[in-house]
Amino acid sequence: MLTAHLVDDIRAAEASLAATRPDGELMQLAARGLADHLEFIAPGQLALMLIGPGNNGGDALYAAVHLLDRGVRVDLCLLDEAKAHADGLAAALKAGAQVVEGPAGHRICVDALFGIGARSGLTGKASEWADWIGEQRPHTVAVDVPSGVDVDGATLPSSYVTADATITFGTYKNALLATPASGAAGRKGKAIATLVDIGLGPHLGTPSLEAIEAGDGHLLQTFAWLSEPGTQKYSRGVVGIAAGSEQYAGAAHLCVAGAQAGMAGMVRFVGSDTLSARIVDRAPEVVAGRGRVQAWVVGPGGGDEAGVQLAMVLEDRVPVVVDASALHHLPGTFDVPALLTPHAGELAQMLGTDRDKVEADPLGHVTAAAARWQTSVLLKGSRTLVATPGRTTRVNLSGSPWLGTAGAGDVLAGLAGSLMASGADPHDAGSLAAFLHGAASVRANPGGPITASDVAAALPATIGDFHNGALDDVRDWRD
Repeated sequence: MLTAHLVDDIRAAEASLAATRPDGELMQLAARGLADHLEFIAPGQLALMLIGPGNNGGDALYAAVHLLDRGVRVDLCLLDEAKAHADGLAAALKAGAQVVEGPAGHRICVDALFGIGARSGLTGKASEWADWIGEQRPHTVAVDVPSGVDVDGATLPSSYVTADATITFGTYKNALLATPASGAAGRKGKAIATLVDIGLGPHLGTPSLEAIEAGDGHLLQTFAWLSEPGTQKYSRGVVGIAAGSEQYAGAAHLCVAGAQAGMAGMVRFVGSDTLSARIVDRAPEVVAGRGRVQAWVVGPGGGDEAGVQLAMVLEDRVPVVVDASALHHLPGTFDVPALLTPHAGELAQMLGTDRDKVEADPLGHVTAAAARWQTSVLLKGSRTLVATPGRTTRVNLSGSPWLGTAGAGDVLAGLAGSLMASGADPHDAGSLAAFLHGAASVRANPGGPITASDVAAALPATIGDFHNGALDDVRDWRD
């Protein structure tokens, strides 16, 4: 899995690693990696480097030496010459860099104003230069993180740099993976930062964020029945679906479709006689009526009936996925393993706050909700988050912008329930479901419109390829 770490943990790891290496070696490794990823700048072109204090500026100054050796011209804007990395500045000037007062028509910019140690938000000259980047739109590469962003909290202050790309060192940072700050690491939310390995890995502790990747199919090995002989439908697990209503019948169909596409061996559906008949007519494998299940999904399209549905499924004392309408009827605490799956508006209602506050700080709010209910919470969004007390929060990087379509959340809830019925705990079920759901959206119609039914139809092959190590990269590049 891809991982990110908090600033304090990164600082400690850097100090531990530096103690085993010659003086200045880590900065030279970072500078070399940065220069290698600036190879798109051709000899004769002019690059502007915005240089702040300390090591972040030092990385860029030494990278400037490599660029100058390749024939690239380099201008330096020094935020405070007295605080610039002295040896790096001397090396860059000796190699031929020129100091200029400020940006002036430059079309390539390297943001090395502040690294991970700075406070959130830019002021003074740094803020003016960030405004210039926003107005003139030079191709901007951020060094380690875009200057000004909230590195650990992944929020955005009033003034920060928006980059076209970010080159980061040692490990990812929360601000590079979680929204809204991740949008500053690459324009239009494109891709994620490029990681330069400087040997930090063995010195890092527990990650603050992690993300499932296409090559993590081994995670499905947690489903013991996959390797056991004589597997049958009951050993794979039975998932119950209490969803839909006469007004929102489609939600029930889509939730069932998501459940059928998952790992469980059987789906039970509980609803009105009319809706149950429609479900079985369209999906004859489904069994209508209550019976023994290993997990429940409740809420999609439940409308006024959602509260009754939630009370009913909690009586069975098995794991439960609580979605949509059922989120309005949450108990004070859960006596069973639970996965709550709100979008930002629903989470705002759950926490008694405003939607815009949740969207401005999704990581903080999903963590607060998980602590409040002492259970797993999946916050849906362009970078879906899954938080559980005592577990590393997971962020989902798969998917397509076309996934914002009616019914997609119903499919996701059904899939998560299927994974829970088959043996996954709520944290793993939520994060695996988010990843596979996003991956299926990419495969359903790369770069084009999709429906929730398309996503459900693409899930079985997506899961198979993930399990077999044949899944292509399915990150949301937003080209």
